[in-house]
Amino acid sequence: MKKQLDMDKIARALRAERRGKVASTGGYFGALRLLADVETRFRVPKGGGRPTDPRWTERRLLPLSARTLKRLEELAGKVRSQGDVEIGPMQVAAILLEKATEGVREE
Repeated sequence: MKKQLDMDKIARALRAERRGKVASTGGYFGALRLLADVETRFRVPKGGGRPTDPRWTERRLLPLSARTLKRLEELAGKVRSQGDVEIGPMQVAAILLEKATEGVREE
C-alpha cells in the first residue's frame, strides 16, 4: 500500500509555505492529476474485486451519450496505462463529477 504524503511536513522541510491547491484541467498534467487522485483514493474492497473509493456509498444509473462513454473509456485507458490501478469509465466519470461539483459555488 502506498504511503500518503504529508504536504505540511514537506513544506516545513523545504522552508516553504503552503498557499492552497493547484488544479490542472486537461492535457497531460490533467491526466497525471487524475491518476494521482485514483491512486490516492482507490482501495481494493475487503471481499476483493475492483479497487474503488471507500467513501462512495451511493449507486445510481447515469444516462450517457455514446460519444461521452467513448471519451470516458479513453480516459480510463490512459489512466490504466500510466498506473497500477484498474479503473473503469464510470469510475472516471464519478471522479470528474465530484471535481466539477466541488468547484461550483453556492450563490
